[in-house]
Amino acid sequence: MGIFKPKAWLSVVTDLDKAEPSSYKEALLHPKWHCAMLDEYKALIRNNTWSLMPLPQDRKVIGTKWVFRLKHNQLGEIDHFKARLVIQGFSQDYGIDYFETFSPVVKLPQFGFLIHCRIKQLGHSAT
Repeated sequence: MGIFKPKAWLSVVTDLDKAEPSSYKEALLHPKWHCAMLDEYKALIRNNTWSLMPLPQDRKVIGTKWVFRLKHNQLGEIDHFKARLVIQGFSQDYGIDYFETFSPVVKLPQFGFLIHCRIKQLGHSAT
């Protein structure tokens, strides 16, 4: 008959209270991850993140993917479940598919560190 070897993903039971799901289908089966997905979706709608437009005939739909992360507190305990809907932007062309980009904001402690480094680079003592 042959040797039967069960698939690894079928033989391992994952506790999604302590692990991140590998797909959105898996996440939908767990109430906490499902709630995290709904929270993300509601935030995207509330912030007017996108506008629905008719798809031009010569363009393709840009795909999306759900990314799941467990967030821990300072004690290492699970603080909350985080779900993010991200776009697969590698298939986009500037000026055709999008017209603006996101620029991260520098936080005050990071800005102070940059100033400190620049002062040291100039040869002055930073106090």
